[in-house]
Amino acid sequence: MDGKNYIAYFTMEIGLAEAMPTYAGGLGILAGDTVRSAADLGIQMVVVTLLHRKGYFRQRLDASGWQSEEDAAWPVAELLQEMEPRCSIEIEGRQVLLRAWKYEVKGVSGYSVPVYFLDTDLEQNAAPDRTFTDHLYGGDMRYRLCQESVLGIGGVRMLHALGYNEIRRFHMNEGHAALLTLELAYELSMQAWDMAYEQTKHIITPEMVHLVKPKCIFTTHTPVPAGQDKFPLDLVHRVITGYQGVFAEREKEFCPDCVLNMTYLALDNSHYINGVAKSHGHVAQQMFSKYDIHSITNGVHVATWAAPPIAKLFDEHIPGWREDNASLRYALNLSKRLIWAAHRQAKEALIGHVNRLTGIGFEPEVFTIGFARRAAVYKRADLLFWDTARLIQIAKNVGPFQLVYAGKAHPQDTPGKEVIRRIYEIKEALKGKIKLVYLENYGIDLAKLITSGVDLWLNTPQPPLEASGTSGMKAAVNGIPSFSILDGWWGEGCIEGITGWAIGGDKDAGMESRDTRAEDAHALYNKLEMIILPMFCNEPDRYAEVMRHSIALNASFFNTERMLSQYITKAYFK
Repeated sequence: MDGKNYIAYFTMEIGLAEAMPTYAGGLGILAGDTVRSAADLGIQMVVVTLLHRKGYFRQRLDASGWQSEEDAAWPVAELLQEMEPRCSIEIEGRQVLLRAWKYEVKGVSGYSVPVYFLDTDLEQNAAPDRTFTDHLYGGDMRYRLCQESVLGIGGVRMLHALGYNEIRRFHMNEGHAALLTLELAYELSMQAWDMAYEQTKHIITPEMVHLVKPKCIFTTHTPVPAGQDKFPLDLVHRVITGYQGVFAEREKEFCPDCVLNMTYLALDNSHYINGVAKSHGHVAQQMFSKYDIHSITNGVHVATWAAPPIAKLFDEHIPGWREDNASLRYALNLSKRLIWAAHRQAKEALIGHVNRLTGIGFEPEVFTIGFARRAAVYKRADLLFWDTARLIQIAKNVGPFQLVYAGKAHPQDTPGKEVIRRIYEIKEALKGKIKLVYLENYGIDLAKLITSGVDLWLNTPQPPLEASGTSGMKAAVNGIPSFSILDGWWGEGCIEGITGWAIGGDKDAGMESRDTRAEDAHALYNKLEMIILPMFCNEPDRYAEVMRHSIALNASFFNTERMLSQYITKAYFK
C-alpha cells in the first residue's frame, strides 16, 4: 500500500475492550471511540500504540479505601495477530527490536481500521529492554522516555516496515508521540543524501522541519502540568542515541531550558493544533500564546455507549442512528413513557450489579447520582461532601438519594489515593442516612453500566483544568442529564433546565485557578435541593423531558462522528 491518503493516529493508550487493559482513562477511551468512528466513516486511518503487556493495573481497595495495584496481564496472542515485519531503534547505544500486533476495528459498513500495538518483548533484546512495553505510565522518567521513543520513533519505522509509505498526516493524540516529528525530519535528511541511518552524519535542518510541519497534527488534552511530559537533556542524550548529534545541533532551539518538553516539540512541528473543547482552546491559546490554537470538541462513539435497552429504543424509532448520529435529534419525538421504561431497565442492571457486589441494598425507585472519573485531585470527587450535614438534611427533607462512585488513582498519585480514602470515610459516616458505594477497578464495562444506570451525572472539576471530559457525553447518549461545573464540554452542552444543570455560574476561561470549593458546594446543594431532586420526585414528566433533550441535543452532537468530520475538514485533508 502506498499510504498516501492514510491518517496515522499515534496514541500512548487506547481503550478498545474490557479484556485489553491498554488505557488509563478518558484519553484512551477517546482514542478507542475515535477509531470506531473512523471505521464507521470509512476513513483510511492506521493507529499506532504500545502493547502494555501487563496492562494499566487492577485496582484493589482495602477496608479503609486505600488503593493498591496489581498487574493486569491479558492474553495478547489470543486477541491480537502477530505481524511478521520487524524494525529497530537505538536506545542507550543498543539496538532494540520491535514487533507489532494487529487488532482490527470494524465499522458499521464493514470497513476496518487496523490498530498496531508495538512490543519489545523479544528474545533478541536485552532483558531490561523487553519490559519497555509492559506497563502503561509505569516506571521512572527514563522508562517513560524509552517508551515514548518506541512509540514515536519506532512507530514511524514500523509503519514503513508494514508497507505504509507516504502517510498523508500524522495525528498525535497528546505529546507522548512527539518524537515522531524528529524521525520524520531525519528521514528527510536521509532521503536528501540517499544514505542509510548508520552512514549519515547529516543534521536535521530548519528546512527539513519546515517540510515535516505540514504532515503533523497535534491535539493537546490537558492544561494540567502533569500532562506535559518533560525530560532533562542529559537523560535525552543518554537514551536517544541513534541520531548522531541531532540534539546537539537543534536543542537550543526547542530545549531552551535544557529540558525536552514533548508538548512544545509537538507544537513546534505541527501545522494544525487544537484543544478538545471551545473553552479548552481558549485556555490552551493563553498557555501557548505564540501558536495558533484551534478547538474541536471531543465526542463519544454513540453505538458503543448506548445501553442495550436504549439502543433498542433507538432502533425501533430512529432508524439509521448508528450511521448518522445527528439523527438522534429526532429523539424529541420519543414518548417520555418509552424513555422512562428503557432507562428503568438500564438502571435495574446497574443496581443489580451494585447489590451483588456490595449487598448495600440499592433501590430502583430511589434517585441515583453517579460520579466515575479518574481519581485526580483537580476533579474534586469529594466536593459533594463539603457539608455532609447539609447533604443529609436534603435527603431527609426533599427525598432520598443514593450515590455510585468509581475511579482509579495513578499508582504514584498519593493525593489522588487520599481522595478515594476520604470518600470511604464519608461512606461510613453516612451509614443509615445516605447509601454510598465506591466500586473498584473502573473500566469499560463498569462505565457502560454507570453512565446508563444512574439518574444524574455529577461532575465537579476545578476550572479551568477540565479540558473536555467525555463521561457526561456517554451519559447523555442514555438520556442521563449532567449536573456539572461549567468547564470543558459542559460549557457548550449545558442549556440550563433543558439538557441538565450547571453548578455555579459562568467560569472565566482564563488560566487563574482559584479555590472555589465552598461556593461551588453551596451552589450544588442549593440546586439539588430546590430544583433537581424535587423535579425527579414530584414531576417525573418534566424530568423525562430533560432526559429527552439530553439525547436530542447533546448525544446528536457530542459524538466522534461529528468530531472526526471536523478533523477531516479542518486538519486531515485541508
